[in-house]
Amino acid sequence: MESKATNIYIESTPNPNTMKFVANYMLVQQDFFHDFTSYTQTSGSPLAKLLFEKFSWVKEVFFSSNYITLTKKEDTDWMEVQGAAREFITKALTKGIEVGEMVPDFHETKEPEFDEVPVNVGDEEIVAKIKGVLDEYIKPAVEQDGGAISFHSFNKGLVKVLLQGSCSGCPSSTITLKAGIETLLKRAIPAVETVEALEA
Repeated sequence: MESKATNIYIESTPNPNTMKFVANYMLVQQDFFHDFTSYTQTSGSPLAKLLFEKFSWVKEVFFSSNYITLTKKEDTDWMEVQGAAREFITKALTKGIEVGEMVPDFHETKEPEFDEVPVNVGDEEIVAKIKGVLDEYIKPAVEQDGGAISFHSFNKGLVKVLLQGSCSGCPSSTITLKAGIETLLKRAIPAVETVEALEA
């Protein structure tokens, strides 16, 4: 384990149950993320495992680029726990505790475990355009709020996307999805009629 001088600052997100802890260096490779929704999933991440062990209020741990988002249980007040969480994350990263072991699947975006909808003949170009709009315009804004969005499928005008991190369970995610993401995709790609979100 290599020690690193670590500074962490805290940012709120649109999801009142999720807080973003931003480091002064990259934690995972650019454009990759990993989501842990329970302690049993943390075998590949020493830091996620420690966060679940240390804090009983942790409901979800999410890593992306230079930040960690923690989602708390409903009955916990951020004012009572955010300072201790920040201090713990700072010390753990400074000591060199890994966000994820260097196992091949850790830095890969988790594909949703849903039935895959085959791409219809002629839809490949539309799918490429949808992915382009998501990557260029939508992903950066979602990541700024401590979340992640990935393309799932396109079929007969319906786009399905996967929301993770602070977006998962966020009260304002429906508004963002319809007023923001759906509006932008429909304007850019006439074949898109509606957008729905899947949560991991």
